[in-house]
Amino acid sequence: MIEVTSAIQLPEEEVQLRAVRASGPGGQHVNKVSTAIELRFDVRGSPSLPERVRARLYELAGNRLTMDGVLVLVAQEHRSQELNRQAAIERLVELVQEAARPPPPPRKKTKPTKASKERRLKAKSQRSSVKAGRGKVRFD
Repeated sequence: MIEVTSAIQLPEEEVQLRAVRASGPGGQHVNKVSTAIELRFDVRGSPSLPERVRARLYELAGNRLTMDGVLVLVAQEHRSQELNRQAAIERLVELVQEAARPPPPPRKKTKPTKASKERRLKAKSQRSSVKAGRGKVRFD
């Protein structure tokens, strides 16, 4: 079991891990060894996720979610397959934990106060007078 929160645990059978070849530079080693890990998790078909967490996970996953509702994460930061496996599982746990948290309340729009408007205009006029004093000196 992969423990996400005290209320949410994901059975390891729901997570498919597959070793794939890493992209990028690396010479001969990267061309012959599959060290990157591709993690697949079926969000739509998972009975372990509460409905509100599933809906929020759809929002957070973005383009990492396929049309079939499968979350795909690729980890290739490390040179070893085991470290990439751990990194992929950690990313899945962090993403589900973020989905389990309630979204922040929407921001309330406020207007600037009268005093703040006056301070801003006063500062602008002071700056204007400073810049005006930088002109060429004229002798009339």
